[in-house]
Amino acid sequence: MSIATINRFISLFRAAFDELAPSVSMMECERLAIMVHRSMDPKTRSYHTAGHVFFMCEGMNSVQVLAALFHDVVYFQLDGGFPPAVAHTLDVVECDSGVVTLKPFEESDRTLQMCAAIFGFRGGEPLGLYSGLNEFLSALVAARLLGTHIGEADLLGVVAAIEATIPFRVADANGVGPVEQLSQRVSQWVNSHPIDLPTGLSAENNVRRVLRDAVGLSNRDVSGFAQSDPAVFLTSTWLLIEESNAPLKSIGIYSVTQYRAALVRMESFLLSIKPADIFQSFDGVPGPQSLAALSERARQNIEFACDFLDAKIVAIAVVEALAMCTGSDCPVSMFLGDINSPYGRPIRAEEQLAAEVYSRSLNAELLGVFENGRPQVSSYDLTASPLTAFIYRSVGHDAMKAALVQAKTMFDGTLSHREFLNVLDVAVTRHIARACSEIAVSRRDALLELEASL
Repeated sequence: MSIATINRFISLFRAAFDELAPSVSMMECERLAIMVHRSMDPKTRSYHTAGHVFFMCEGMNSVQVLAALFHDVVYFQLDGGFPPAVAHTLDVVECDSGVVTLKPFEESDRTLQMCAAIFGFRGGEPLGLYSGLNEFLSALVAARLLGTHIGEADLLGVVAAIEATIPFRVADANGVGPVEQLSQRVSQWVNSHPIDLPTGLSAENNVRRVLRDAVGLSNRDVSGFAQSDPAVFLTSTWLLIEESNAPLKSIGIYSVTQYRAALVRMESFLLSIKPADIFQSFDGVPGPQSLAALSERARQNIEFACDFLDAKIVAIAVVEALAMCTGSDCPVSMFLGDINSPYGRPIRAEEQLAAEVYSRSLNAELLGVFENGRPQVSSYDLTASPLTAFIYRSVGHDAMKAALVQAKTMFDGTLSHREFLNVLDVAVTRHIARACSEIAVSRRDALLELEASL
C-alpha cells in the first residue's frame, strides 16, 4: 500500500518543518507541497519526477530534504519555460529568444543577493542552460518560499545544497574544484553578511555543516552512476533519453533518424563525462578509497551503457540504411512494427529472424540485457532489444564496434547507405531486409529487390 504522491510531499515538508520550524502549519505544508508537485508533474518529464525527489530525500536530514524537494522544480529547457505554480517567484529574470538573464537587483533583496552570491552569479548576466540556470532558479524558488519559515542559517544550507547538484563540473583555470569554489562563496557570504546561528555553532563550523550537507545531497543526486547492476543504470539512461527527446513521445510516429539521433546524443553525452568529476568529497567524506571506488563503478557503468548504445545504434543504422535505400526516412514502426496496438498483438520484424549461432566474441552480460530487457519498461521503446541481440549474437562484440565507426560515417554522409549495408556480414543484413519486408508493406518489393542485390 502507498499513499498518494501529493500526500508524500506534504509528509516530507511536515517532517522537515517539525525539526526546523515547528510553528509552520499543516495547511502551509500542503500549499508548498502542491506547488512543488505541480511543478514536477509536466508530461515532458520522465526522469526528473516526483519519484526522483522521493529517492533524493531518503536518509537525508531536514535541510537536505527541503533542498531535495526544490532542487528540480525549474527545468527550463525541458518544460518549455517556468512552472506556472512558482513563476511568480522568478520575476527577477527575463527571457528573450530562449536566453534567460538575471536582472540587475537591489542589495536590499537579501534573499536574491544570497542566492546569486552562492551561485557566483551577477545581475545583468545571462544564465547558461547547462551551467546552473535550473539549479539557481530552483534555489531561488526555495529561498523565496521557505525564507519566512526557516532561519537564514538553514536557508543558506538549502541554497548551497541545490547549488551542489549542478553536475559534472571540473576545476577552474586555477585548479580549484567545484566544492572548493562553493566553500569559498559560502564563507564569503557568511563573513560579509552575519547571520544568527544555533547556540554553540561557530561561523566556521556552520560553513562546514553547510558543505557536508551539500556534498551529501550532490552525491545522492548522481548515485545512480555507482549502481552495482549496470542494467539498473541503463534504466536511468533510458529515462533521460525519453525525457530529452520530445519527438520520441509520439509513439509509433517517431522516425528512424529521430530515434537514431536520440541514441547518438546520449552516447556522446555519456562519453563526455569524466568519472572522476561525478562524485565530490568534503572534509574527508567520502574518503579517498570510497571516492575512488565510486568513480570506478561509474566508469564501468558508463562503459557498459555506451557499449549498449553503440550496439543499438548499429542496429537502427541497418534499418536506416534499408529505409533510405528503398525510399526515405519513415516511422520506425513501419519497418519493425508497433510496440503496442489496440488492435491485438503487434507483428514485429524480430519475429521473422531465425536464431543464429553465437559468436565467440560476446559480452554475456550485455547480451543478457538485449535478450531479457532493462529492469523498467519504457513507454516509447521495447524493453528488450531483439533486433540488436540478433545482430550482436551473429557478428560479435568486436565487429559491432567496427560497424559503429562505419555507421557514423554513414550518418555524416561520408559513406553511402548502400555501402553501409555491406559493412556487416551480408547474410545478416539480408536476413534483416527479409524480416523488414514482412512488416513494411509499401516497401516489400523494394526490400526484396535490395536483399537480392546484396
